Amino acid sequence: MKWSTLAFATALALAPMAGSAQPPVLAAAPPAAAPAPLPDANPALWVVRDADTTIYLFGTFHLLDGRPWFNDEIKTAFDASNELVMEAILPEDPASLQPVILRYAMDPNGRTLSSRLTAEQNAELGRALTAVGVPATAFDRFEPWFVSMTLAVLSAQKLGISGAAGPETVLTQAARARHMPIGELEGFELQLRLLDSMPEALQAAQLEETLKEHEEIAGKLAPMLAAWSTGDVERLVALMNEEQDADDLALHRLIFTERNANWARWIEERMARPGTVFIAVGAGHLAGEDSVQSVLAAHHLRAERVPHVTAAP
Repeated sequence: MKWSTLAFATALALAPMAGSAQPPVLAAAPPAAAPAPLPDANPALWVVRDADTTIYLFGTFHLLDGRPWFNDEIKTAFDASNELVMEAILPEDPASLQPVILRYAMDPNGRTLSSRLTAEQNAELGRALTAVGVPATAFDRFEPWFVSMTLAVLSAQKLGISGAAGPETVLTQAARARHMPIGELEGFELQLRLLDSMPEALQAAQLEETLKEHEEIAGKLAPMLAAWSTGDVERLVALMNEEQDADDLALHRLIFTERNANWARWIEERMARPGTVFIAVGAGHLAGEDSVQSVLAAHHLRAERVPHVTAAP
């Protein structure tokens, strides 16, 4: 399992819950110092239309720095919408998520993580956690999937990207300012159950690869962020599918394929009612052969790419 796919699956596909609610028992690693002004990003946007319904599909990069992106055709589409729908609604009080996170993230059998790892893996986990400012034993009662995801998110925060600057946070704030209804495709608890349902062998393989390659996060995330910022969906797909093995394919089916099919069905049903909806989900769900758009096409619903247009200041 290559870390590029793992990083995308954890830090991008399901990171909003880690970005909006700090993991239990510790504070988030402080972000890096603010960098110089970043160039404008032009991420991809699609639209599905019929006579009385318009649904925009926006692919987000859940963990982001301060680069501007909420402008041009993205802002125009959002302003024209009367409903925001995301994978999960971000709570106004992030601390409210901690009890439900603990319910799924802690080992139900009371096993320690250290007892499930080799001496070498325990040493590497200690080094990795210390590097992001976390005590080496902070996660000893937690499941491998949660430790892997949290380590990826905290490592990303050290690079100056976090859920606090992510599109979900920005869109939620904009929607609440407009008193705009906010809906969700899944919800945080469903996402937690999904991760907790991962076979133990897959969780172990995921954590093993995270420990081996966590120091490469900058090199892995940078090209993904660049592809997202330029709306280069083909490049994003290539990075996601890089050197996949059986574990990668199993993780991809769990995180992307099955959920994309569910969301496409939701969109198909929503098209039966009039209105304009702005849907924001992780960019990986809108890329590749099993993307939401591909599933929609099989149901005779066409998603068209919205051309990039620079809006007047």
